[in-house]
Amino acid sequence: MRPAAILMAVAGIGTVAGLIAAGGERLGSAIDPEETAAPTDLHVPPAAAARPTTNPEASMNARRVDDVSQFYPAVVDGKPLERIAAAEPEQPARIAEDKGVNLVRPVAESAGVLVSGERRLQLAGINPTPADRICTDRKGREWPCGMLAKTNVRLFLRLRTVRCDLDSGEWTGTVTAACRIGTQDISQWLVENGWAEAEKGSVLAEVGEKARQTGKGLYGDDPRSAAETSVPENLLSDLPLDGL
Repeated sequence: MRPAAILMAVAGIGTVAGLIAAGGERLGSAIDPEETAAPTDLHVPPAAAARPTTNPEASMNARRVDDVSQFYPAVVDGKPLERIAAAEPEQPARIAEDKGVNLVRPVAESAGVLVSGERRLQLAGINPTPADRICTDRKGREWPCGMLAKTNVRLFLRLRTVRCDLDSGEWTGTVTAACRIGTQDISQWLVENGWAEAEKGSVLAEVGEKARQTGKGLYGDDPRSAAETSVPENLLSDLPLDGL
């Protein structure tokens, strides 16, 4: 390489280095180091302390505001609201368990005594009417009221199943219990229609007295004579002279 070329190259490198140094000085003088430095002492005013309430009533009424309660007032007519517990749902009434016994197609031995197979049952609350009882009507005529009372009970039963208040369907001899067909108490039916007398002190005593006063059943006339008719006294006078 020629010496002249080497000298020119060295001179060019020196010129570039000088330009770089001069540019660095200008850039440093253009930026203020104090302005670019991060602030080390900032004056922040202290947070104001929460002031205690001066109204004790307002503090008592203070409550939590949620999505629902924010739409309702805390005080109505100057009185704070009270929370009322929700009412409990009403429980369905329990149906009493029926522990009765069914008598299938019992037969009336008399007005007040039923027979089912080898079992015998006297209806509660009444004095059974014997089948051989004889009654006297208002005209002094006798009639078999006991037999007719038994007949009417049998017509009432009509070979239907009877429900009796018993703990067990197995017994010997005679047992006393209240019985019914559907919702009709048999003892009450007998007393109401005058075919049996209520026991002394029974709840059916008043019903029996009413049957007596109205002449029903045992207290009336022979029902078989109700079909008998008498000829009116003025019938003959109304007939033509030449007869019928």
